[in-house]
Amino acid sequence: MKGFLLDQNLPARLSFTPKLPIVSFSNVGKTPTDSQIWEYAHQHELVIVSKDADFSDRIITRTPPPWVVHLRFGNLRKKDFHALLARVWPQIEALLKTHKLVNVYSDRLEGIG
Repeated sequence: MKGFLLDQNLPARLSFTPKLPIVSFSNVGKTPTDSQIWEYAHQHELVIVSKDADFSDRIITRTPPPWVVHLRFGNLRKKDFHALLARVWPQIEALLKTHKLVNVYSDRLEGIG
């Protein structure tokens, strides 16, 4: 893994600093498709971070890269969103070493494959 690619449905900046760089979806293009985001992440060995179930569905049948972090909690105020991710991010990074998909719920994490 060389970094995290934040999907267009997420804030472009996080209130904490992950160990690896953050890449915005806008680096892929003005309005990239899911396939373009997937291919960009694959080519650059990035982890896709998204609320979009399409990416987690796709990774189940594939081998990384890319990897996927699927944020599976409802809409939160920006402050609460950042607080939740800051709290669980070290665990997410640890799970990505051995899992291709990490599902993030408001009360737990789930690593798959």
